[in-house]
Amino acid sequence: MTHNIPATLIPGDGIGPEIVDATLAALDALNAPFVWDRQTAGLEGVKTGGDPLPKSTLDSIRRTRLALKGPLETPSGGGYRSSNVRLREEFQLYANLRPARTIIPGGRFDKIDLIVVRENLEGLYIGHEHYIPINGDPHAVAMATGVNTRQGGMRLLEYAFEHAVANGRKKVTIVHKANIMKALTGIFLETGLDLYERKYKGKFVMDTVIIDACAMKLVLNPWQFDMLVTTNLFGDILSDLVAGLVGGLGMAPGANIGADAAIFEAVHGSAPDIAGKGIANPIALLLAAAMMLDHVKLPEMATRLRNAIDAVLNLDNIRTGDLGGTANTGTFTKALVHRIVNS
Repeated sequence: MTHNIPATLIPGDGIGPEIVDATLAALDALNAPFVWDRQTAGLEGVKTGGDPLPKSTLDSIRRTRLALKGPLETPSGGGYRSSNVRLREEFQLYANLRPARTIIPGGRFDKIDLIVVRENLEGLYIGHEHYIPINGDPHAVAMATGVNTRQGGMRLLEYAFEHAVANGRKKVTIVHKANIMKALTGIFLETGLDLYERKYKGKFVMDTVIIDACAMKLVLNPWQFDMLVTTNLFGDILSDLVAGLVGGLGMAPGANIGADAAIFEAVHGSAPDIAGKGIANPIALLLAAAMMLDHVKLPEMATRLRNAIDAVLNLDNIRTGDLGGTANTGTFTKALVHRIVNS
């Protein structure tokens, strides 16, 4: 008998509630033992509570230490800071785990199975930015400060290396720009190489590559990579590039892991242009739920969910419009639940 597992649920903005409903239907079909505490954030948090990250939401995650969230809307330029970034800072979610696996074969890139592990709290994303006014122009000069620490890099690299060993990854590639940003990304590279020599040598092959060369190599021959581990900004860019190899952000789940909490999410945006139309692809959030099941030590359920998604796409040939099909969210969900129940 599996014990109940308290978890926070944040449906999010735009298509968030629709893909969350689809994911809950799949989890219910699996008899997943999550007991949900439903909360708000992002634009919905502003509308209902005047705050893009309400205290009740933070309190819930502190209590459950586990959350599943739909996409949250963040205004470009002005407005409030990203709720996603604030959540990472609040709970020190230092590791961003972004797997990319080919589910629908026969595309431009086939048999992709990659993991990007991204540092989540440091680098240029610390948000230390300011303008310098000159000659009456208040925005004449824009400046940003990036900060990487030995401790922050070590924490992330240890997590990545342990994940590689636990999941049988054969090669880990550190992605950097130490040829130009010798201090800011050099410290990350140096820390990773030292850690490998001290604790992990022989457990997997270690490789290093400069970020721009890495982007080119991923497009030319992605199969040369197995796991990429990198700093915050580079990881943000590469994880979207890698998602493009397997069909786009609609197929890209993400996990934000910290010492005291873990938040699982669809990494795509809230897509307000199609919200409410019932045509959204829920696969990214479904795959995030599978990662969540792995995290709480329910790998059999995670495997059943992934296998059911594979079967609906490739055996039943039921796909949403972004994947070239004609199914809506409801049709896809119904087929998925049928596959799970009969698996």
